[in-house]
Amino acid sequence: MHGEYKVPGGKLVVVDLEVVDGSIQEFRLAGDFFLEPDDALPLIDQAVNGLPATTDAAGVAAAVRAALPEGAVLLGFTPESVGVAVRRALSRASTWQEYDWEIIHEGPISPNEHLALDQVLTEEVGAGRRGPTLRIWEWDQPAVVIGSFQSLKNEVDPAGAEKHGVEVVRRISGGGAMFMDAGAIISYSLYVPTDLVQGMTFADSYAYLDEWVIEALKSLGIEAYYQPLNDISSTKGKIGGAAQKRLGTGALLHHATMSYDMDGQKMVEVLRIGREKMSDKGTTSAAKRVDPLRSQTGLTRAEVIDRLIGTFTKLYGAHEGHVTEAERARARELVETKFATREWLERVP
Repeated sequence: MHGEYKVPGGKLVVVDLEVVDGSIQEFRLAGDFFLEPDDALPLIDQAVNGLPATTDAAGVAAAVRAALPEGAVLLGFTPESVGVAVRRALSRASTWQEYDWEIIHEGPISPNEHLALDQVLTEEVGAGRRGPTLRIWEWDQPAVVIGSFQSLKNEVDPAGAEKHGVEVVRRISGGGAMFMDAGAIISYSLYVPTDLVQGMTFADSYAYLDEWVIEALKSLGIEAYYQPLNDISSTKGKIGGAAQKRLGTGALLHHATMSYDMDGQKMVEVLRIGREKMSDKGTTSAAKRVDPLRSQTGLTRAEVIDRLIGTFTKLYGAHEGHVTEAERARARELVETKFATREWLERVP
């Protein structure tokens, strides 16, 4: 069995193993990480050999940590990452490179149609009718997208939304509200088989699925990093956040929104950003919580998107694709029957 795990912001961890009579045997660790002293590597191998094949990632990490000699230095990986790689091997997880990726970047549609397409395309991947897909959003009207479990009245100021002509919609994933001014943010969705994140915790999968974005931002000169659980950040401030929804059909939706050019005053007039949320982020100004990509790069929004697509394609291989007429028709039906209804928007009043 073979397992790989690219540590977000770190190195590749590779493991090979067999399962004999319910225990891990012939375990070998490899990768492009750094480890001192040299003789720590066989100690790690010995620590994992003989563990029950049912050992979870935390249990593997504990065994590895206990086997390390005093003063051992691990650079680019951790005992926990070894545990993730082991679980990925045991669950026969897939890798990015195993798939024929499609990238969709089409013209603007309504916020609710974007949300409906997220559900439809995830279902299509789960059903095997569509391959794994990256979709870049375009829209030409301002909106607030609230999380599946957020209270409408707690998140949105209706007077502010009406003043600025902001439509309020609700997505199927959890997480916080997104203020989406036209042309001011960059949003994307990934529709992937759950096999791609087998062996990972939910927290691990967030950073793993956005690692390509961090690499793209770094190539633009941004000191970007992932801030658990789901924030894409830089040394100058938060850039954006991600959310996920697993439909139980063998596929998951992972989408993220990054700020390109933010009108902080408009945002705070539309969103009810509570003091507790602000204290959690270590700041007292909502407008200062997000640092737009334009100020950090000096590039147009289209140029940033081109770099994102180019980085994804370089790393994983991909070809241009499109939403099919059947998928679009199903999405429009869902807009009418679900996403545009008061029942859905007010499911958590």
